Parts: sequence; structure tokens; C-alpha cells
Amino acid sequence: MIHKHNGYEFIQSPELHSFVSCRALHLFLSLRACVCVCAPQHRTYQFLVCVCVCVCVCVCEHRTSVVGVVVDRPPHPLFSLSAGGGGKRKGRSKKWKEILRFPHISQCTELGNSIDRDYISLCEKQPIGRLLFRLYCETRPELLRCIHLLDAMDDYELVPDEKRKSRGDQIIGKFLSKQVSESLAEQCRENLELHPWNLPLFTGAPFSDYQNSMYFDRFLQWKMLERQPIAKDTFRQYRVLGKGGFGEVCACQVRATGKMYACKKLEKKRIKKRKGESMALNEKQILEKVNSRFVVSLAYAYETKDALCLVLTLMNGGDLKFHIYSMGTPGFENDRVQFYAAQICCGLDHLHQESIVYRDLKPENILLDDNGHIRISDLGLAIKVAEGDPIRGRVGTVGYMAPEVINNERYGMSPDWWGLGCLIYEMTAGRSPFRARKERVKREEVEKRVQEEEEEYSDKFTEDTKAICRVLLTKDPKQRLGCTAEGSAGVKAHSFFRNINFKRLEAGIQEPSFVPDPRAVYCKDVLDIEQFSTVKGVNLDQTDNDFYFKFSTGCVSIPWQHEMIDTECFSDLNVFGPQGTRPPDLDWNTPPEPPRRTFLNFLSVTVVRNSATILLCFFVNYSEGKKVFDPLLILYICPLTKK
Repeated sequence: MIHKHNGYEFIQSPELHSFVSCRALHLFLSLRACVCVCAPQHRTYQFLVCVCVCVCVCVCEHRTSVVGVVVDRPPHPLFSLSAGGGGKRKGRSKKWKEILRFPHISQCTELGNSIDRDYISLCEKQPIGRLLFRLYCETRPELLRCIHLLDAMDDYELVPDEKRKSRGDQIIGKFLSKQVSESLAEQCRENLELHPWNLPLFTGAPFSDYQNSMYFDRFLQWKMLERQPIAKDTFRQYRVLGKGGFGEVCACQVRATGKMYACKKLEKKRIKKRKGESMALNEKQILEKVNSRFVVSLAYAYETKDALCLVLTLMNGGDLKFHIYSMGTPGFENDRVQFYAAQICCGLDHLHQESIVYRDLKPENILLDDNGHIRISDLGLAIKVAEGDPIRGRVGTVGYMAPEVINNERYGMSPDWWGLGCLIYEMTAGRSPFRARKERVKREEVEKRVQEEEEEYSDKFTEDTKAICRVLLTKDPKQRLGCTAEGSAGVKAHSFFRNINFKRLEAGIQEPSFVPDPRAVYCKDVLDIEQFSTVKGVNLDQTDNDFYFKFSTGCVSIPWQHEMIDTECFSDLNVFGPQGTRPPDLDWNTPPEPPRRTFLNFLSVTVVRNSATILLCFFVNYSEGKKVFDPLLILYICPLTKK
């Protein structure tokens, strides 16, 4: 018999009530069966939806049993998760406070002695350090005015250019005129447009006093949590999102915070078979160095028995290739092209500041997030370039490689600006500049076109779009926009970007022209993603373990701290004593609490004691000539051994 409840169909069968094994549940999940099996005498159905799997729990009298499975595709398969509360607290484990339990301050002594006590490093670059230093300053009335000044300066940086002069005058009049001479205030006004504000307000006595406060001690506790070992059990694993070069990419969630990420798995045997150790380690080390809202961030790096795992920013809005070709007429409107091109320009600028050339700019590698902002992904071909020492290498994707790459000439950052030109062209025209959509043509022919032919422009291109494409797709890298002395500043100053406020863009407050539909799924169905074949004939040895040790470094500091803040774990845990006193875990005179005994600890001790008792009973019976072990003796003896 079939019943319907809240849009779900149920098959009611008395034969299925007897037993539902774990294998049966696994089979239901694997086959994506949209049914639920329930016994007729069960009255209450409670639904627990987790990603795209719903387990029906039927409660009958005094016992609970799992008797069926519902597998469905809700509007958004990754973010239906609601365990652990609402809002930003979604998905936290019930034991999240135990997982993120602060160590006693006495256990942070070694870290406090070894940490680099630099103001910029501790109080500017590290998000938690910045917040704790601010909390300390708010307890000091003489520093509170300086905090307000910093807030005004941050606001000044985001003001449109035409309003910056008047906003700067307001800041000087409010904060400086009463404390300094009129001549110095006038000098500040004159320098507003010449130099950025960089006042060393706190690097002296305030910073020294902060290091002796409980706020700095709490910072050390957070740093100790940051150094906790990371393993597979740190995360919940969800559906496969796609394939990488060495393994699958799946969605995962941090148990302690509920934060969702993408886990890129690199199979150990596949890496060794393809001799990809240096490539994998290079990508991981580059991702660690880059901290940009326009490049995917690496949050964790760990290993399992079979794979190395990179836990990255989850971008579930799809890639640019999908949006260019699968969302109606190929190509975008001009304002959308400008927005994406500006964000890609910022991402390339941040990579180049770290002396990293990307070398693989194409629509598939540009991903959208929920809010319509983009990030550059897949840094497998990126490489660090030493200053004054250009590199050589024919790497990249056919149709997007610059002429100097095809010719195997030495280059620096020039291939990335060529790639930006290709992307602007393709986003506008709905086709790449040197090959038509789905055109079957040999690699040699495409490379010949790149080297010799000029791109053609249709009426979709505005004059500004044509101009920037021409200067970015210049064959000679020395004449190409972005490769001159001005660098990225010259690209940002082009008339194509006249409507973009780059300071607001880099602050993340520029509104995108397109926001992905939260009900849409911008990734392939699980069954449409090809499976990797099994790697045979490869054995792992000690030299491989040395490589895995270098790779598996755990948390990456700044993304981890952002995670603690964004999921509100920081605000929930960062609690001090009444009236600003030290809590017990920050009190140097209070001894640390003994480690808590878990149920497994208790069980292991009990099993050991009871095993000794069972062995004793056996020998007693054997020595009395029974030669039979009587298990009923345990019922009388074991209770005596619990304590």
C-alpha cells in the first residue's frame, strides 16, 4: 500500500518491519531510491533531512528503530543541513564545545615563548588577533578614541573617489585638530591624496601592555586550538561534486563549526604512478601563501590511508563555462563582464604580489559562490617566479596559452594578462578568440592562429571592450597591458573598468550583477560523474611517507581563524570572567582541570578488569575439576569490579 505525507511516497509493508540492516540502508542510499518503507503499526514519523538523504525514524511505544529510507533531491543538496541550531551555527556537532575546548594557559607557555611578537603579524594579519587586540583597547579609555579613528580610516578607504577629500577633512577635524597644531592638520589635508594612512598608533606601549593582558593569553589559547591535529574524523563527508586530476572532489563539513568546504582528494597511488608529487606539493604550498577573496583558500591539509586531502573554499555557484554556454544565449552583458574581469584582475594582482604566475586562466577555472562573487581555482600549474629570473614552460590549455608560452620563450607574469584578454573576449562573444564553440581543429592549427592571426570582433563588443581585448591580446609581451612598469594598476586604470570601484570590490561590498539561484544545482548529478579506475601495480614505501609528512600540515592559520569568526564559534567561546576578570582557564594560579574520562575510557578500563575476572573464573573452575567455564559467575563477580 502506498501513502503520501508532505510530498513523500511511502510503501507500507508488514514484511519489512522485522529488520532493516545497515547494508539495506547503504543500498537505498546508493541507488537513490525515493521511497520509504514503514511498518503499519508504527504511528509517528519523524524526518531528519541531511544533505540529500533523509532517514525516517519511527517511534513505537518505548523503543525507536530505523525502518526506512527516503532519498530525495531538495532545492539545494549541500545546505539543507540543520543540525546544531539555526543561522551560522548550523551543522555543529553536539560535542563542538568539547572539540574546541581551550587548553589551560599554563599549557601555552612554550607557544608564548616561540611566537613572533610583531604588531603587524599578531594584530593586523591574523583575524582573531585583531579582534582580541581591539577588545583590549576598548578596556582602555585613552585607546578607545584611537579605535574610533581606525574605524573612520577604514571607512575612508571605501568611500568613492569623489567624496574622499571631504571625508578626509571630516576625520582630521574630528580626531586631529584638537590634538595637533593647525599647521600639522593642514599638512595632513595636503597629503590625503598622496599617501595612504598608515599611523603606528599602537606599536609602542599599548602593544607591550597588551602582551601582558588576559586578551593576549586568550590569543595563545586560540593558537593552540589552531594547532590541533586534523584527520578524516574532523569532517563529515558528503556527495561527490566532480573530478580532479588525481581523485574526486566532494563536499565536506567541519564537525566542530558546521562550516562547509570542498575536499579535493589526491589518491596516493595515482600520484605516485603519474609522478605528481612535486605538482601536488607545489599547489598546496602556493595555496597556503595566498590569502585573497578572489582565489580559493586552503583551510586544511591532511591525509587518510589512501589519499591526501586539500580542504578548500566551497564554490557551489558553478563555473564560468557553465554560465557562458548553458544559461541561454552564449555570453554575458557588458556590466557582468566588467564585474567578473575586475575580480579576476584583483585575483591575479594578489598572486603576482606573491611572485606567483597562474598560467591556466580559462572559464572552467573561475568559480562562483552563492552570492555571485568569483574566485580563481585549480592552482596546479601555478609557479613561483624569482625576481629577475623569468621561467620557461609550455603549460596551459590549448587556445588560452600566450604566444610566448607556445614558443617556449622565457616569461614572467605576461601569460596571465593574455589569459584575462581571452576571458573578456569569451565572456562577451560567447566563444574563445581563436577557436569557435565545438569546432574540431588540431592543436597545431589553434597554436598557429594564436601566433599569427588577429581576433575578430562582432557588434557585441563596445569600444572599451574592444580596446582592452586588443591591448591584452597583444602578441608581444613587452607591449601587452599589465606587463609594463605600471603592472596591474595600468589594467585597473583602463576605461573598460571606469564603473568599477576597486577598493569597494576588494572589500567585498560591491554588489554583483548576477546572483546564482539558491534552488538550482550547479554541479553534475552523482551518477553522471565518472568513477576513477583502480590503480594497480603501485606500492608505497618510506620515501612516500616523508612526502606525506610535508603535505599534511593541518590547519592554515588565517582561513581557520575566519572560520571561527564566521560561524560565531569565536563569539560563543570567547567569554571572560565577571567584570573583566580572568576565567579559571586563564588563571595562572589555578591548576588545569584533569582530562575528562570519556565513555570509551570507562569501557576500556571495565573490559580489562572484567577480562581478568573471567580469566580468574576459568582457572578456578578448571582447577576444581569442572573443566567448564561457567559464564553465570560473571553476573556475580563483575559488579564487584566496577570500582
